[in-house]
Amino acid sequence: MGHRDRGRRLRRGRDARGDAGEGAARTGGARRMRPHVTLLDEALLARITGEAITLLGETGARVQAPAAQALLADHGATVADGIARFPEPMLRAALATAPPRFHLYDRAGAPAVEYGGERSHFDPGSSCVNVLDPDTRAQRPAMAADLVRLVQVAEGLPAYAAQSTAMVCDEIPQEIADLYRLFLVLWYSGKPVVTGAFSAGTTRAMLALLEAECGGAAALRARPRAVFDVCPVPPLLWSDYAGESLILLARAGVPAEIVSVPLAGATAPVTLAGAVVQHTAECLAGLAIHQHAAPGAPVVWGGAPAIFDMRTGNAPMGAIETAMLNAACSQVGRSFGLPTHGYLCGSDAKVVDAQAGLETGMAALTGVLAGISMISGAGMLDFLACHSAEKLVLDAEAIAFAQRFGRGIEARGESLALAMFARTGRSGEFLKLKETRNLFREEQYLPSPVIDRASLRGWQDAGALDAFARARARADQLVAEYRRPALAPEREAAMLTLMRAEAARVGLTTLPGT
Repeated sequence: MGHRDRGRRLRRGRDARGDAGEGAARTGGARRMRPHVTLLDEALLARITGEAITLLGETGARVQAPAAQALLADHGATVADGIARFPEPMLRAALATAPPRFHLYDRAGAPAVEYGGERSHFDPGSSCVNVLDPDTRAQRPAMAADLVRLVQVAEGLPAYAAQSTAMVCDEIPQEIADLYRLFLVLWYSGKPVVTGAFSAGTTRAMLALLEAECGGAAALRARPRAVFDVCPVPPLLWSDYAGESLILLARAGVPAEIVSVPLAGATAPVTLAGAVVQHTAECLAGLAIHQHAAPGAPVVWGGAPAIFDMRTGNAPMGAIETAMLNAACSQVGRSFGLPTHGYLCGSDAKVVDAQAGLETGMAALTGVLAGISMISGAGMLDFLACHSAEKLVLDAEAIAFAQRFGRGIEARGESLALAMFARTGRSGEFLKLKETRNLFREEQYLPSPVIDRASLRGWQDAGALDAFARARARADQLVAEYRRPALAPEREAAMLTLMRAEAARVGLTTLPGT
């Protein structure tokens, strides 16, 4: 073999290994490479992990819940004056028992969302206090009817694998605000739910509601329909409520999503790498509480990291650095073999405009390429304070674009183009080929009419609607077509009994939204 031939073969070999690298797969005889984005090289990843473990061992984390303190002390931590210091073997033991993947189930009991698989799933953002009124396009406090409409819209959009407890309803007393939004979502949706409690007391009530809906504690443990976000307070504080909730969820076998929220430059180091160190430490501390409460219980390496805008004092969720932080934090979680979560696709715009589209589209693509298991935030505006069903509709298209990109380019058939050229020559008549008819739906994502691809004349003939008006029409159509998923009468009765008792306890005489 001459040097020139050997060089060509070696280059072909390297190219082939590149094509078949991480994420390469065969589907029905077609070869494809799933594109990925990683922001941390191996050395930086090791430094982040090492500094986080050192931080927990030397500085420690504040842990307020007495039950969590006792649990950590029993498994090797040093706890004094509310500060827990974690030895590395204890953290490694928790990582060793955390499962690499699990499923959330739909109302019918079928697996619907795989955490830790190849696919990135999306759900609407949660806990908005305002809604963008579709008639006035102005913000106002969110009501139960607004949450019901948003759930009905999300139910009809396949881009959302799960629902979320998206709004805090203004007319519901604060004591049961978290429980009531879960009740409405369970009542109107058949999809899995991403939720969270505002206190340990309502965590218990929300678990009881889920048990009523699925037929008991054993059924909920076997086929959990919900995952609970549980957030540490930055920097390095696991509050009384959060620590208790982690223990409750772990022992109930209901998945917990640890959502660390470092704010780079304000409540976390200003450098992106430093903020990822803090995120890693906060997640590891939560993981230690969770896994030592119930080894093997399902848990997610989640987060909503962001930067701090030094000009406005806000936390821009649409900033490109926020997307980078989510990707980097997810990479750390994947390096531990854990399912991941991120908070992306929210916008800092106050209305559904070009800024909202720019920020959402870039974030959705980043999240898919980073391989994040569940991505929350779609539909949100104004630093996560406001929800819009119309933005949720538009975001579904951005998500579909990103997921199409994430599937990569496949090599179909024995030749890529030669066989087709053999039949068309240079005529350009590819529209006549059988392959074109058979394959274009697999090659191309076909958006809904919300995305305008008509000619100028066609657009004018259709009413010359802008993107918001088209999304409004689509949202109204989804609501008109919505049918509530069936639920066994005895389970409906159990849910209503529980909810009416909780409502009466806080002076609520009706169940708004039902």
